[in-house]
Amino acid sequence: MAVAGVLLLNTLLRGMQHDMMNTAIDNLTGHIKVLRPGYLDDPGIERSFAAPADWQRDLDPEALEGWAARIRVPAVIMSERETRGIQLVGIDPEQESISFLRTAAFEGERLSGADDRRLVIGQRLADDLATLAARRLVLVTQGADGRTREAGFRIAGIYRAQMSLVESAFVFTGRDTLQDLLGTQAVTEISIRLVDESHEATTMEALATVFDDLDVKSWRQLEPQAATMVAFADTSIYIYFLIVMGALVFGLVNTLVTAVMERIRELGMLRALGMRPRSVVAQVVTESSLIMAVGVAIGIAIAGGVFTLVADGIDLTAFDDSLASFGMRPIFVPVAEATR
Repeated sequence: MAVAGVLLLNTLLRGMQHDMMNTAIDNLTGHIKVLRPGYLDDPGIERSFAAPADWQRDLDPEALEGWAARIRVPAVIMSERETRGIQLVGIDPEQESISFLRTAAFEGERLSGADDRRLVIGQRLADDLATLAARRLVLVTQGADGRTREAGFRIAGIYRAQMSLVESAFVFTGRDTLQDLLGTQAVTEISIRLVDESHEATTMEALATVFDDLDVKSWRQLEPQAATMVAFADTSIYIYFLIVMGALVFGLVNTLVTAVMERIRELGMLRALGMRPRSVVAQVVTESSLIMAVGVAIGIAIAGGVFTLVADGIDLTAFDDSLASFGMRPIFVPVAEATR
């Protein structure tokens, strides 16, 4: 039971760890992001930059899953009834296979391209604004010249994300459309998603060479809370393992000592018949090892059976807002990893 408990706890902690990491990467961050210095402290179009056309030349194509150049600025969105502050993001939909938009469910239509002049908003924001697909909204933001820009947009579709906070935060339109509205041809960020996290260091070095006047940051630097929780999960796994297995060792030793004390006469008879002391010890150790091996096998089988029942995910939708503060999705999926 101790083995089963440790293995199941491991899958839950690994699931939490993977969930927080993937959520941070999916939410428009990627594994690596290129930004203008100071953008994180004061995001705005004045901290945009023009990316060289051949900036990917020094990157390993086998390490890249994809990349997206975006323009993201704070804005105010207004319907007939409500007003909300949001992050207005100009995207090229063909590049967004690296973000949560690739799997988001849509009511209505997706953006057709970088020149699409419509909006895509989240379901929670649509509820807050009391609006629907195909209706019009007004956006107010600051242009590259420092002046206020205001424009009306029609809603192409409403997306559903796995985290409700995302639905209320991000509004998307075509990248070219937003650049025209703001009066610029620059972008505010380039997100890079890697095939595997092991390529992160080399990719960051290559990007730092290309963008020597910009900040090249990993997802851990951009999402410090999620990175801390991921590291905490690693440490917790080892601490729980040591505590449970330490208690188990004392229990096994106690059981072994009791078994030996109850068999003093039997062992004495074996010695009287000529069995050597080391043979007696070998018999006791072999018997205990076999019992332990059977226990470990049964524990693994129990853990595997329980894991199969919850492998598709545990629905924690009732705690959606609380989980979102930790960067976790409401459908919690345990993860079984043999090594790390």
